[in-house]
Amino acid sequence: MATTSEVRKVLLDKAREHDFRGYDPFDGLNSRVFASSALARHRIARLAWIQFFKRSPLNFRPVAGVPRMRNPKGIALFILGLLEESGSNASDALALACELADWLLLARCDRTQWGGSAWGYHFDWEARAFSVKAGKPNAITTCYVVRSLLALGKATGKQEYVRAAMDAGRFIDTHLFSQQAGAPYFRYIPGEPTLVHNASLWVAAVAGTVALEAGSHRLAERAVSAARTSVAMQREDGSWAYGTRGHHGFVDCFHTGYNLEALDIIDNQLAGGEFEAARHAGMEYFREAFFEPNGAVKYYNDSLWPLDTHSVAQALITLLRVGRLEQDFSMAGRVVDWALGSLYEANLQRFVYQRQRWYTNRVDYLRWTQAWAYYGLGVYETECAKRTA
Repeated sequence: MATTSEVRKVLLDKAREHDFRGYDPFDGLNSRVFASSALARHRIARLAWIQFFKRSPLNFRPVAGVPRMRNPKGIALFILGLLEESGSNASDALALACELADWLLLARCDRTQWGGSAWGYHFDWEARAFSVKAGKPNAITTCYVVRSLLALGKATGKQEYVRAAMDAGRFIDTHLFSQQAGAPYFRYIPGEPTLVHNASLWVAAVAGTVALEAGSHRLAERAVSAARTSVAMQREDGSWAYGTRGHHGFVDCFHTGYNLEALDIIDNQLAGGEFEAARHAGMEYFREAFFEPNGAVKYYNDSLWPLDTHSVAQALITLLRVGRLEQDFSMAGRVVDWALGSLYEANLQRFVYQRQRWYTNRVDYLRWTQAWAYYGLGVYETECAKRTA
C-alpha cells in the first residue's frame, strides 16, 4: 500500500497536469448542450439535470459540453494542503500556493456589487432551498478562500493576501449577517434567509478571525452571537441537523465536522471557553456516530452508505485538530488505512468519489474529492509528525 506522502504527491501531480481544472458534482448546468435547450428555462429540469450528473457513476460531462474549470474552494483547499508540506518540499509548495492565491485574487466576485472580497462557484447551482447564479458569492467558498489567503499571507509575509482576506469582513458584515425569529446567524447565500448551521458557524469563525485582526468589536460580537444560535439548536445527544428547513433534518459526518471545527476556532479565539460543553458533546457524538471499528467513515449518522472521500478528509481534520485525544489519533490511523485500501485506486491515481452499496462512482471530482483528500492527508501527516517530534 502506498504511503500518505506518496499518495499526496500523486494527487498534486495529477491536479497540476490539468492546471487545477476539474469537474464538480454540481457543475451540470455548465453543459453547453443543456444551456441551448428549452429545458434550461425550467427550475425542475435544472434541478433534475444537476442531480443526474451528480448521481451518475458514468461521467457524461465531456459529451454534454461541461468543461473542466477551476473552482475557488478547490483551489483554497489545495493551498491549505500545500501549507501542510514540510521539509524539502516546503519552499516549492509555498511558491505553488502563491501562484494559486494570485488566481484567487483575480477570481473574486464583483467587489463593486458586494462591497468586499467574496467568492462563489463557477457554475449555476440549483438546490431545493435556493437558486444561485455562477459567480454569486456563498459563505462556505468565501470562508475557505479567506482561511487559505490569511494563512498563506502570514506564512509568506505577502500582505496582499492578508488584505484580501480582511476585506472579506465587509462583505460578511453587510451581506451575510441576519436574524431569524430574533436569533442572529450568518446566511449561506446573500439574500437567502435559510439557516444552515455549518455555513453560519464557519462564517462566524472566519468573521471572528478577521475581527481580531482588524480590531472590530462589532463583528466579533456578531460572530459569537451567531455561534450561540447554533449551539442553542444543538440536540441533546450532541448532534446538529443540517439546517432549519423541513428537508434539513439529516445528520451527516462532514457537516458535523465543519460545525465542530468552526466552533473550536470561535471558542478558542473569541468565546473564552463558553462553548466547551457544546464542543465536548459534539465530539462525543461525532466519535460514536460516524466510525466503524475498522476505520470506515459513515456518511450519515444512521447509514454507512455512501462511503465518501470528502467525509474521510473532514473526519481526519476533526479528529486531529478538534478532538486531539489519544483515541482520536488511533481512530485517524485506522481511517487512513481503511481509506487507502478502500477508496484510493492506484491505477487511476486518485480517490473514488463514492462507493455505494452496489456500485462505485469513480468520476474524478477535483474540489469534492481530490482536493479534500490532499488537504486531509496533509493534516494527518502534520499532526503525526508533531507527536513524534
